Amino acid sequence: MPVFTFKREHLKPGENLCEHCTAMCCRYFSVPIDTPTTRGELDNIRWFMLHGRVTVYVEDDVWYLCVYGDCKHILPDYRCGTYETRPQICREYSTNKCEYDDKGLHDKLFDTPEQIYEYMEALYPAKKKKAAKGPKGVRLPVVS
Repeated sequence: MPVFTFKREHLKPGENLCEHCTAMCCRYFSVPIDTPTTRGELDNIRWFMLHGRVTVYVEDDVWYLCVYGDCKHILPDYRCGTYETRPQICREYSTNKCEYDDKGLHDKLFDTPEQIYEYMEALYPAKKKKAAKGPKGVRLPVVS
């Protein structure tokens, strides 16, 4: 998590917090997902995470899939290259609760697919396979 020396409370009237940020909110998106209730659902989440820069977190009992990737319109000075025609979700975004000075603490955070696997194993241990019944080997005729 980046550490910024400028503090939110030092904003002057009319000044925008974005002027002091590196476009953190334009470098990922999070979407709520159904709370996993089975081993299979956790394994599906693990599959998502195997596809690159993906994390999963839980906040206030809501599970989120977080996909990291920079918006293709971030300019070198961290401004939006399509500000006038940016998507509605960007227009509605507010710095009131943005992650600029957020500690990044969640109820649960899974950074790797291995962490989800361990969590899945703790909640839903894999069933041991039963030994197959029947002959253990093939009998071949003895040739004399």
